[in-house]
Amino acid sequence: MDRIGLIPEILPRYRSTYFNHIYSGGYSSGYYSYIWAEVLDADAFNAFVQTGDVYNKDFAAKYRKYILASGGTDDSMELYKRFRGQDPEIEPLLKRRRLE
Repeated sequence: MDRIGLIPEILPRYRSTYFNHIYSGGYSSGYYSYIWAEVLDADAFNAFVQTGDVYNKDFAAKYRKYILASGGTDDSMELYKRFRGQDPEIEPLLKRRRLE
């Protein structure tokens, strides 16, 4: 920390060993599912934005029908595609994270 000029009052918050749980014990697959959920979240919100009204009642009814009410009755990706009308896209998440 001296090399980069960190003053003694500011302690390093993370060390490499703090991330061991990501690389062992299967957590990495769980972490992947968190990221995938964020992709779906960002894409679904973007779908509402694209309608021109994020409170679009017709589109919200479609979300309710295919996502909320139908969960577990068919393949999740098929239900999502029925709602969205297409495969989810990663661009909305990249834009949200300012990585585009």
